[in-house]
Amino acid sequence: MDILFIIDRIELKYFEFNNLVTNFWLIRELIRNNNDVFITTIDKLSLANQKARVHCHKVSVVQDNIVYDKNDCLRQIEDFRLVMFRQDPPVDLDYINSTYIFDFVDQTKTCVINKPSAIRDFNEKLHTLKFAHLMPPNIVSASKSDIIKFLNEHGEIVLKPLNKCFGAGVMTLKKGDKNTAVIINTMTNNGSTLCMVQKYIPKAIFGDKRVLFLGDEVLPYCVQKLPSNDDFKFNEHCDKNIIKAELTDQEKKDFIPVARELNSLGIVTAGLDVIDGKIIEINVTSPCYFIKEINNHFGCHLEKEITSFILNTVNDKLLAGV
Repeated sequence: MDILFIIDRIELKYFEFNNLVTNFWLIRELIRNNNDVFITTIDKLSLANQKARVHCHKVSVVQDNIVYDKNDCLRQIEDFRLVMFRQDPPVDLDYINSTYIFDFVDQTKTCVINKPSAIRDFNEKLHTLKFAHLMPPNIVSASKSDIIKFLNEHGEIVLKPLNKCFGAGVMTLKKGDKNTAVIINTMTNNGSTLCMVQKYIPKAIFGDKRVLFLGDEVLPYCVQKLPSNDDFKFNEHCDKNIIKAELTDQEKKDFIPVARELNSLGIVTAGLDVIDGKIIEINVTSPCYFIKEINNHFGCHLEKEITSFILNTVNDKLLAGV
């Protein structure tokens, strides 16, 4: 089948030979299985005569790496049986507008993963509150007084912007810090921008666990993302900062309903960030599956499992006319 990947502009710039990126593994495996794969970015989407179109580049495998034709071609999105919508945040106006393009795509002809309208409607920080019983104590607010009250109650907190990724803009704050007002004002743009505020979990010093979903299922593989030497959070994708981890029986039990709920919304692929059994974020825009690391740690071929699942999902949905 013809398959389109919508990737981030930075990823396009460094597209070839980048085996740290989930898309690298999925695209290569799909091509090896005789599919034609094309790539594009959100700025190359368009509408003409109520038809969704895209300028895209064909990808090929050369000596186990992937390369793309620098000359683009213009296609209707409905020419593709599958679109992998994997643009990275920030979820800004350009991002939101790109999801609207897919409102003009016939879903009985083209399966889109994850569903753009579902991504648009699901904020990775804020909508984690759908599963509040699995989260650390938290509030979402732009109010300095609300945040200070929460800080005084819990002693140490984490503040997160709602529309970014890779830990960008995330800060910790302890009660009594002389920079309290400055940090809160910075995070909330002087009380005008909402942010997620969570109680700091002491076990964060050991990093956070990435738990992976495919449809209704919680995968048996996971990794622990360790904080960098100069930061309290994971922000450097390298071998030394990604170690093998295990899911506890309680985590498996807790997270299966989360997978099922997300899948019912059209979010087929997702990743949880978990500390001490608590969900701190749900990644739905372009979840990293850490395929290189998981393959090395578990002796598996995760890209084969993911692509097999995705292709079966596409065939099932299109046959059902969903």
